[in-house]
Amino acid sequence: MALRRIALRDFVIVRSLELDLSGGFTVLTGETGAGKSILIDALQLALGNRADAGAVREGAERLDVSAEFDADPALDTWLDEGGFEAGDALLLRRTVDLQGRSRGWINGSPATATQLRELGDRLLDIHGQHAWQSLTRPEAVRGLLDAYAGVRTDALDAAWQSWRQALSALEHARSAQDSLQRERERLQWQISEVAKLAPGVDEWEELSTNHSRISNAQALIDAAQGASQALEDDDNGALPALARALTLLQNCEHIEPEFRALGEVLASCVAQASDAAHTLHGYLRDADTDPQTLAELDERMGLWMSLARRYKRPPAELPALLAGWQAELQALDAQSDLEGLERAEQNAQQAYMKEARALGKVRKQAAPRLAQAVTDAMQGLGMQGGRFDVELQPLAQPSRAGLEDVAFLVAGHTGSTPRAIGKVASGGELSRIALAIAVTTSQLGAAQTLIFDEVDAGVGGAVAETVGRLMKQLGRDRQVLAVTHLPQVAACADHHLVVAKRQTAAAGKDGPRTESGVSRLDDDNRAKEIARMLGGEKVSQTSLAHAREMLGHKTSVTAP
Repeated sequence: MALRRIALRDFVIVRSLELDLSGGFTVLTGETGAGKSILIDALQLALGNRADAGAVREGAERLDVSAEFDADPALDTWLDEGGFEAGDALLLRRTVDLQGRSRGWINGSPATATQLRELGDRLLDIHGQHAWQSLTRPEAVRGLLDAYAGVRTDALDAAWQSWRQALSALEHARSAQDSLQRERERLQWQISEVAKLAPGVDEWEELSTNHSRISNAQALIDAAQGASQALEDDDNGALPALARALTLLQNCEHIEPEFRALGEVLASCVAQASDAAHTLHGYLRDADTDPQTLAELDERMGLWMSLARRYKRPPAELPALLAGWQAELQALDAQSDLEGLERAEQNAQQAYMKEARALGKVRKQAAPRLAQAVTDAMQGLGMQGGRFDVELQPLAQPSRAGLEDVAFLVAGHTGSTPRAIGKVASGGELSRIALAIAVTTSQLGAAQTLIFDEVDAGVGGAVAETVGRLMKQLGRDRQVLAVTHLPQVAACADHHLVVAKRQTAAAGKDGPRTESGVSRLDDDNRAKEIARMLGGEKVSQTSLAHAREMLGHKTSVTAP
């Protein structure tokens, strides 16, 4: 999962650059201001850092950076869940225009900056020259110890959130008891009023239908009697007339065949009219004005109407209104159940405390191991006799991060009392301590590419040589890139890149422009570059000889 290649176009003072990278330990050197950290900045942009329109090269419309990594089967699931294709390589790309608008891609598919950052965290670790500053932040210190201990805090964070929510619900219920009680009383009174009526779901429609029928009973009876007479009257009734017409047609159907079909139609009409007359007789036998039932319906419907007017709802909505109030009352009862809420809060607290104590135990076990590992690294960084301590102090109150505060303490030399790392006065000591911690903790990470951006600032001499050996040692198992100004560190590298500025003739009125480029050095040029780092811009035979000695070269290199 090493970084194979990085490509830049119109980034800061780089017009175009394509750089293939190798495994092992690679250094980037160059004169002050040449842009040694540009590659690191571009790489961080490709991995989701905040987009800045100011990084677009002057005269260009947009910048374009891409980074290609070896494929890692362990990332296939993450890529699949994000909708990205897995392949033989992993390509991340980012563009930024002059308005600061940014676009990103992973293996050719559009990606958000958050997705680029999440993937970047899995691909490489970057240690900057001011890495010591993060060691003064409690969350960063805690994170380093937890990473060294190999623990995750997801379960603790979830338990903390559950406890906070349960505690908030309990406190809200306690503070709202008076208003909750008033609301409960209001709902109980309203429910009792409507419950007396006990409205059925479809009752109002049935009441309305029955009331309409009984209140119009006499008109219905008169209509049924009139219809019956119109059908059956001997002189003018429809049935006798139809029967006579049917007889006349049947008597002549042997002469006119068409009358047979007409006769069948009339016969059907006679049968249907007879059925209707029979039904009307049945209706009239049972029909009654029923004043008592009508009075009962009037009373029942009056109760419905009265409650509907009181609560400003259509009568048909009373059953749903009652059900809604009953649900609200049930919810209020749950909120008013202080004992239940207290039990829930206690259970959530116990779950959190269990997770926090387990995490605290692991931290307590890991703290002395981390302290000893960093102390050992300090001895080779010019801090002989120095000591690094990891202090765990119980917190007065539980926190989201656990039950203890984590602090890094440092004693710079034998006999001195360890103090908080933020109170160490020497900038050189701070840089070396940060480097010792970086080297110690970097061996634990999953990322196969480690980048050190001038973390060796403030060190020199034999200590610088130790720094170089440490990075070369890391390069045996990981890909290590280091931006450095120390020749001792550069001499330990497996590969050497140099960053240089050059003046280019530009078409137009702006005249020449400054651009930065990167080149890979062969053995001869590498000796010259290290000689420059040793003796300044003017390379002497003495500095070249020293450079050859540092590199272990036996061939002669001629001074320019």
